[in-house]
Amino acid sequence: MTAARSRRRSAAYAALALGLAGSLALTGCNSHSSKSKKSSSSSSKSKKRKIIGGGAAAAGAGAASRRVPDCYPSTYKLTFSQQTGADSHVTVKFNNNTSRDCKLYNAPLLRFNNAKNPLPLLQGTPGQFDGTRITVPSHGYAYAVIPTNTAAAKGTEQKSVAVDFMGTSASSVTHGPATVNFAEKRLHISVGKSKVTNWSSSIHGAELAAGVGK
Repeated sequence: MTAARSRRRSAAYAALALGLAGSLALTGCNSHSSKSKKSSSSSSKSKKRKIIGGGAAAAGAGAASRRVPDCYPSTYKLTFSQQTGADSHVTVKFNNNTSRDCKLYNAPLLRFNNAKNPLPLLQGTPGQFDGTRITVPSHGYAYAVIPTNTAAAKGTEQKSVAVDFMGTSASSVTHGPATVNFAEKRLHISVGKSKVTNWSSSIHGAELAAGVGK
């Protein structure tokens, strides 16, 4: 009896040992699998962050490429003409003959016959930024008007005008000036004690601002 009991106990212990070993092996496999899943998840998140970051950088580069530059004056881009009659006025037309849009601020700064100070503005004061800004599309136009519907406003015939474009801050200007010689262009432009409007996207809008539109 003693020998038989001893053999049964040995067999039970052996079975228990095998069970424990299998359980430990299974636990080890589960732990390794869990670590692998966490590592895979972390790698996936890292890739997503890289993709999102790359997308933001690309968007920033795209925005920079779409940034609209300031317009600048040129004798090839500026046209002056004078209308007569009860609503007499001088029209200043800017032609953006480039392949990109550009921005204009406030009004053109006009110095006729080498005057020390530019023509006063109907809206705001020379060099003061009052918030007017328009975007001139590629090959598009902008207009400003000088009313000359009184004898004092019409004054005398001018020989030339130097043109600066106002910038974004007080007293700042963009590239310039550009000088337009009226005699060379065979233009008869008379301006006296008058003022110039802000830039407008339409000639009708500029004439209304000058008080000479209908």
